[in-house]
Amino acid sequence: MTSVELRQLRYFVAVAEELNFGRAAERLLIAGPSLSQQIKALERDLGVRLFDRDRRSVALTPAGSALLPHTRALLERADDLQLRARRLSGSEPVRLGYVNWLPPDLTARTAPVAQVHVDAWVAPSHTQVARVADGSLDVAVCWVPTGSLEERGLQARLVGADRLYAVAVGDATGDVAAQDTDVLLDDDATSWSSWNAYAEALAKSTGARAVRISDGGITGPAFFDHVRRSGRPVINSPKGQTSPLPSDLVRRAVVGPEIYWTWSLVWRRNEVRSSVLAAVDALCDGVGDLGIHASGAWLPECDPYRK
Repeated sequence: MTSVELRQLRYFVAVAEELNFGRAAERLLIAGPSLSQQIKALERDLGVRLFDRDRRSVALTPAGSALLPHTRALLERADDLQLRARRLSGSEPVRLGYVNWLPPDLTARTAPVAQVHVDAWVAPSHTQVARVADGSLDVAVCWVPTGSLEERGLQARLVGADRLYAVAVGDATGDVAAQDTDVLLDDDATSWSSWNAYAEALAKSTGARAVRISDGGITGPAFFDHVRRSGRPVINSPKGQTSPLPSDLVRRAVVGPEIYWTWSLVWRRNEVRSSVLAAVDALCDGVGDLGIHASGAWLPECDPYRK
């Protein structure tokens, strides 16, 4: 039997408690197909079927029912082990999550004041916000709307910003007006909730044309295919900022307005640990406004840095 991951065991417990893959996926903040694949992998590694499922119902098998209490106990022991190890080390590291961008000088800034552990789970902004709120992370670099800060008891400071551009077919590389671009919204709200909220605000505010897709083509090769089919420049998302373009596509600056995406460092409003607060100050002090308040710059109304 191959090794079983604690993450898969947590997924098993969530599905067992919800008896619904959709609700469990929402609770775990992951995509439904991904959750289903992980449960199948766990069943394969354990050599037993954990759930009986069809299109209308999910039920624990006898093996699943027998293993559930042991799984809960194992997860409790694993959490206790992690806590004890941190205490024995003499200091608990500041747990930092991110989406796809981190300050390039993160280590240089934080090393003198705190031990920062960058979490390996790269997840969408709304997922990282939720993980900070529930204590799974201490801080996260992500995009966050003002409403989420208020709702979840969080604070945020500006740590980075991207000026978004458009990708187009052809040889023209001049500026393009925002109203003459397309912006993609994906039907998979679990993965693209933050981007969809941003893109909808962008379309409403600037006149850019919102185009709904269902293939995850906000980034990657599928995004480039959408550009080729569109016939209009398509706004590039922050996750695609550094991706090299195919030879038949060009990058065009968007104007009227210039479109910005902000990166916040988010932490809990009631945080009192000096290491966490020192890491926040080290990463955010001296950042400036990064151009987001310049004349002609645009941020959505829900952005915490919009003036």
